Amino acid sequence: MPYISRNPATEEVVEEFNAHTRSQVEDALALSFEAAAKWRATSFAERGRLMLKAAELLEQENTEVATLLTTEMGKTLASAKGEANKCSTTMRYYSSHAEAMLQEELIDSSASRSGVRYEPLGAVFAVMPWNFALWQVIRFAAPTLMAGNVGVLKHASNVPRAAKYLEGLFLRAGFPEGCFINLFVDHDDVSFIIGDDRIAAVTLTGSEGVGRTIAKTAGENLKKCVLELGGSDAFIVGASADLAYTIPMAVTARIQNNGQSCIAAKRFIVVRERADEFVDAFVAGMAAAIVGDPMDEKTVVGPLANAAQRDLIAQQVEKSVAQGATLRCGGVLPVGKGFYYPPTVLTDVPEDSPAGCEELFGPVAVVHVVSDLNEAIAVANSTPWGLGGSIWARDSREIDQAIAGVEAGMVFANAIVASSPELPFGGIKASGYGRELSTMGIREFTNAKTFYVA
Repeated sequence: MPYISRNPATEEVVEEFNAHTRSQVEDALALSFEAAAKWRATSFAERGRLMLKAAELLEQENTEVATLLTTEMGKTLASAKGEANKCSTTMRYYSSHAEAMLQEELIDSSASRSGVRYEPLGAVFAVMPWNFALWQVIRFAAPTLMAGNVGVLKHASNVPRAAKYLEGLFLRAGFPEGCFINLFVDHDDVSFIIGDDRIAAVTLTGSEGVGRTIAKTAGENLKKCVLELGGSDAFIVGASADLAYTIPMAVTARIQNNGQSCIAAKRFIVVRERADEFVDAFVAGMAAAIVGDPMDEKTVVGPLANAAQRDLIAQQVEKSVAQGATLRCGGVLPVGKGFYYPPTVLTDVPEDSPAGCEELFGPVAVVHVVSDLNEAIAVANSTPWGLGGSIWARDSREIDQAIAGVEAGMVFANAIVASSPELPFGGIKASGYGRELSTMGIREFTNAKTFYVA
């Protein structure tokens, strides 16, 4: 299977890479295994020095990297620059905080001295998606490398240039060869790699279906895995919401990254007393978002990543409208080159329609009107996913009720759900398990070794 970099705005092929052969994969795994044995013995100071150098290189190359991301998956140039900045910030964070996060903990017991040490596991195999082609990888790589593990990357087949850049970035920063390896492999090779004794653990950001497959394979091989899967995050508008602030944030929450984010707000659940004002302004805001060339600074929404993604979202909207959903704006495929789809709002959505029961991975919002906050929380919880959610209210009682009631790994109040190095990131239910980032995340791929000295 070739790895093809295609510009979503023009549909032109930028570059193509052949998949690695099984022999090349074997060589890479051997190199990674050898590197892991040496890397775990390095000091936090040395790991931090190299991570800081990688961050500095990324900062110096921000515009170049952003252009690469924009031409490879279609995000706006401004969004791509922000993604690169977030990566370098996170690398800096772990370069200086990892040692404290993994410090030996003393625990009182009947022993003269006892506690827990956090030691690296070895090579971590990462299967990563295209929507945040840099950030998703750095979110795994920065804490993993700082913990003394090494990384083996299998990136999405439509972002090979991003994958090559990341491999080169760590090498140019001075990381020993084998500490971070990129593999262009077929889907059939994923199970083989997970099963290899030289791989200690697995992490995936991707779809629910792929997550189930990888979890099964990891389980069969008794490998630790972390899964960050799909989501259909609820954006709850409470009775006390400041709509002048909330509505622009609602638009951004749905169309960020061209609507292609697992933690994007997808279901907008509004209490009836605020519904008319919210819906009318929200529809106007979505309709006003400028769709166009992602390299143009005026553009707010660029193309979707590929034709398959564009066609799927178009079919989901078309079928939902045919089943009775009301199309408030958008919903019409534009004519011309590029995998574009307009910001779209649906109301009166039947529960059994695609928009009512499937994840919408594009700039399409579903609005539900409910009687009160209790019903809003019930609707928010009525999906198989549990990644994130948000509550928009000025009343602290509404905020606390939603934080306690929404079944998700993350609930934000008066802020768009986002990831940051300080806080754990992950979901429950069909959105996966385990956590990335924070102290919890860096410890996922360590051996929590108990010690007891009599």
